[in-house]
Amino acid sequence: MGVSRRSFLKLAGMTVAGTCLLGIGGYQYSTRIEPNRLVVESVQVPIKNLKPGLEGFRIVQLSDIHLHPFIQIEFVEKAVELVNNLQPDLITLTGDYVYEGADSVFELAPVLASLNAKYGIFAVLGNHDLWTDAVVVRAGLEREGVPVLVNQGVSLSIGRDNIFLAGLDDAWSGQPDLSAALDGSAMDIPVILLAHEPDFADMSALDGRVSLQLSGHSHGGQVRLPGVGAPILPYLGQKYEQGVYRVNNMWVYTNRGLGVIPPPVRLNCPPEITEITLVGV
Repeated sequence: MGVSRRSFLKLAGMTVAGTCLLGIGGYQYSTRIEPNRLVVESVQVPIKNLKPGLEGFRIVQLSDIHLHPFIQIEFVEKAVELVNNLQPDLITLTGDYVYEGADSVFELAPVLASLNAKYGIFAVLGNHDLWTDAVVVRAGLEREGVPVLVNQGVSLSIGRDNIFLAGLDDAWSGQPDLSAALDGSAMDIPVILLAHEPDFADMSALDGRVSLQLSGHSHGGQVRLPGVGAPILPYLGQKYEQGVYRVNNMWVYTNRGLGVIPPPVRLNCPPEITEITLVGV
């Protein structure tokens, strides 16, 4: 989530204004407490013609970890423990594993590999992964057994039924190819699309095959002020900034992420683990 000097100063100024509303402890809260206050957001997503065998299928999503310099591995370990306690059917990782250097992935990937889900863990890359070194980040994840989907899809057998899981290259700095990612999917099975930038939903919703897009990237703005919302949001993260949205006949969910970018604050926007349950309609 690239931030210009002007945007940085604006966000910093708005953060100061927001923390003043909280009183003397506001600054400490937004820099020390809320960035470490992990929240599990649970949401049900209705899927048209969902097969009975997929009723209640649970997906847990993590996004935007940004390991180092502000996020340390102990915080990620805490998140992994919480995720595993949820006992999900599927775990999805929607990009931006690193911030300053791609080599951070070699510390992060073994921790992510300890995630446990019945039908596996799957990842896509984000803009910061490409800005540092996409080859290194992908290699680090895959070396630990975490598959990275780059314009690819995989059919998952869930009992007698199937889910098609697709992943895009980063929409900001990569070459996303929706047709390639959805190759092999079918109209009669749910398609879950992993796309780092949420505003790509305007494109993916036009296809007609995608049931649910899972994204991150925006961090929810990191700072959300009463009556204002997020004063700063990134490119391709400005329309669908946090939570669940309906775009045509497709759902999109935007995770607020675990990590932060400068300034390293969160206000009314805690770090998030998302638990999504598929239900029929």
